[in-house]
Amino acid sequence: MARRPFTRIATLVALLIAAAGSSFASAQILQEEKAVGGPRYGEPDVIRYRVGAEITAKRGPCRNIVATVAVPLSCPEQQVEIVSEDFSPEVGGVTYRDLQGGVRQMMIAIPFLANGATTHAAITLKVTTRPILPPEATDKLKIPKKIASDMRMYINASPEIEIRHRSIVALSRETLEGVDEAANDWDKVGAIYDKVLDKVAYVEGPDESAAEALRDGKADCQGRSMLFIALCRANKIPARMVWVDGHAYPEFYLEEAEGRGWWFPCESAGTKAFGEMPLARTILQKGDNFRVPERPTERLRYASDYMIGVPAGPTGGQPTCRFIRETLGR
Repeated sequence: MARRPFTRIATLVALLIAAAGSSFASAQILQEEKAVGGPRYGEPDVIRYRVGAEITAKRGPCRNIVATVAVPLSCPEQQVEIVSEDFSPEVGGVTYRDLQGGVRQMMIAIPFLANGATTHAAITLKVTTRPILPPEATDKLKIPKKIASDMRMYINASPEIEIRHRSIVALSRETLEGVDEAANDWDKVGAIYDKVLDKVAYVEGPDESAAEALRDGKADCQGRSMLFIALCRANKIPARMVWVDGHAYPEFYLEEAEGRGWWFPCESAGTKAFGEMPLARTILQKGDNFRVPERPTERLRYASDYMIGVPAGPTGGQPTCRFIRETLGR
């Protein structure tokens, strides 16, 4: 029984090495949304971004090492393409996978690492991100009447997004009761956004859940975003977290009568911005309820970097890892 985890790791390593020839699929910018109700895009900002991992066998030789690190995400407002790879000889394979449509992970496999050795695998990316401008017209945008199966996660509870908490249910009712009956659905979501800004002051500090942010009346970008998402979901409005480099903000989903829909962002810190994102920030993940194969018992609001490995022989030890994520410039 004690050998089963090793076998599972070895199998994963073998699969990664077998797929080592797989290339990083360059993202394509999706077609511009031409409909009046859809988002519009500003001038792109282009950066070079390095991501990967550096692994060291400090306490003895190691084997069956697998490290996963999130890379910038391809989405309508962001194009990602690889420009160079830097892999040490010890690296057995590098592959890529997508999780729940909101995370792109780089998976690094190292079959063996000698005592005291350090190895690395890193890629340099060209990331082109466009700011999102508000739609030209909003009167025909509606809250979806039917939620597709792949969208249901965005109307249900997530880690730290407590849509059934009594304080959130009460605030949700209070918010929409104060909206004019003639208001369209865009204005209803706008009322939720305004209520969050009114109830929760922005302060830098520890991460808080939606209910904690409401209770304390203050939170950072994450707590404010989670409260907005919770209030939206309490009213069956799809909403989710967007994780960018050093920041987080929410986005919500509305559609036209024909069923075509779009995600619209909101700023959760700094200048008020509803249905738009004036700054082009490097997007890492979208979503807040991830399942990661290597961590099957956990629900993660963010698919964090991860490494697993085992000692090689009686003198072996656990490896250590420094994850790489840095902007190299424009």
